Amino acid sequence: MTELIARRIWIGTFVFAGLFFMLLFMRLLPLTTGFVGWPGPDLGLCLTFAWLVRRPDHIPALLIAGLFLIEDIALYRPIGLWAAIVLLGSEAVRARESRWREAPFLVEWLRVSVLFGLMMLGYRFVAAIMLLPLAALGQVILQYLATILAYPLVVLGARWLVGLSRPAPGQAGLGRFGG
Repeated sequence: MTELIARRIWIGTFVFAGLFFMLLFMRLLPLTTGFVGWPGPDLGLCLTFAWLVRRPDHIPALLIAGLFLIEDIALYRPIGLWAAIVLLGSEAVRARESRWREAPFLVEWLRVSVLFGLMMLGYRFVAAIMLLPLAALGQVILQYLATILAYPLVVLGARWLVGLSRPAPGQAGLGRFGG
């Protein structure tokens, strides 16, 4: 039984990492030909927190830090800053996961929205202190709004595409991954 649970956890981890890299690849593609007025949502962040609320045992902290560090490098952001902030936010969610699991989706969405906002403010604060270049505040607010509006769609997509759902009490590690 423990081998089955371990296999399902590993499969869930690889599925998450694969989806994250697919979203990063899509983000790097030059799909726009001109001016972009409305920045797109951070779907990798949405996927990470949707997965973390539902299956925290599938994504260890080192995986989150590593994936967002790769994203920092690929998107030419200050290396490690966003990765560290996401890691802090994800560990805050992981510490409260049992309470979040029992809450209805609207409460989860509100909590994740507040956490995303705090993370983005924290990023801007640290970047300003370190005298790093900052994006326009209006663009950051638009990206925040796009990200929180995309969160329910990412949760629905993860549920529909890969069967990501909240485990029942006492059912940690058991999901649809791995048969």
